[in-house]
Amino acid sequence: MLEDLLIARGEPLVLALAGVLTGLVFGWAAQRSRFCLRAATAEVAEGQLGPKLAIWLIAFFAALTLTQAGIALGLFDVSSTRQLAAEGSVSGAVIGGLMFGVGMILARGCASRLLVLSATGNLRALITGLVVTLVAQAAFTGVLAPAREAVSALWTVPGGAGRSLLATLGLGNGIAAALSGLALLGAVSFGFRRDLGKGAMIGAGIVGLAVAMGWALTALIAAVSFEMVPVGSVTFTGPATDTLMALVAERSIALSFGIGLVPGVFVGAGVAALAHGEWRLERFGADTPMERYLIGAVLMGFGAMLAGGCAVGAGVSGGAVFSTTAILAVFAKWIGAMTTVRLMAWRAGLDQTV
Repeated sequence: MLEDLLIARGEPLVLALAGVLTGLVFGWAAQRSRFCLRAATAEVAEGQLGPKLAIWLIAFFAALTLTQAGIALGLFDVSSTRQLAAEGSVSGAVIGGLMFGVGMILARGCASRLLVLSATGNLRALITGLVVTLVAQAAFTGVLAPAREAVSALWTVPGGAGRSLLATLGLGNGIAAALSGLALLGAVSFGFRRDLGKGAMIGAGIVGLAVAMGWALTALIAAVSFEMVPVGSVTFTGPATDTLMALVAERSIALSFGIGLVPGVFVGAGVAALAHGEWRLERFGADTPMERYLIGAVLMGFGAMLAGGCAVGAGVSGGAVFSTTAILAVFAKWIGAMTTVRLMAWRAGLDQTV
């Protein structure tokens, strides 16, 4: 059936439709669950292990469990994805992750959260997200590319086993799925103890499901396609730059999974907000200084390209396939974000004593 669809409609359209479907699921679930890495890191930095952390943990371990289970059962193969097969950068993961972590605190949201908030009428998120996208494009192919390449080249690792944490630890996908499943049960139990509602927990789990669905759909299309099809999942910085450049620089849009993903997330989150009466315009104000958001956007845009993806792309999607550099990047994002929260609290305390 999939082969017939590819023959009739072609790989680009089928990939774009897979991206739209994955995006709709992710956007709806992320809006309803309030899934956000920034919120989780800020909560922990403030000495609270609460519901925001539980949401992130449920989404993260659901993505790991479902993705590894699918691989272990032979349903799809992700060994050709760039997170595992291509050369990776340890220096990029660490430095880029730290920059991204700082930036998402200043901008009050990572790339995925900014897209979700934009769909609910938040103009701060919309403008900040556009700046993230422009800086990311400059770091990928523009004036900032030489700096990105120089930092990335400081410490690299070859693709293959060198970028697989499972290969390093000598673990199979079945064992990884089982361990992740136990961690997921622990995260759900933690959510119950923190009075996290069932709806939020289900939404967080569906966020993880969307990540696994992205891996499965692209891998299945690649397996039966006559053309080379990149295997990937939910990520935002790269697809957002592709979408923006296609809209402003091309007469026609070259379809891909990422091109379908971004509008899918936007529509899914927007419909969820409208359906629950949560759509409203929000602007910059005295307590939301625009300059802080813009500085955060610059750090996130450059940091994401260094780290190999955003908080979801490198953190959750990359973590789901146990990419060593992706896991290192999300750890650096946690450190950068938590340090920034603590420094901002210290600075606020000094201001109050003056």
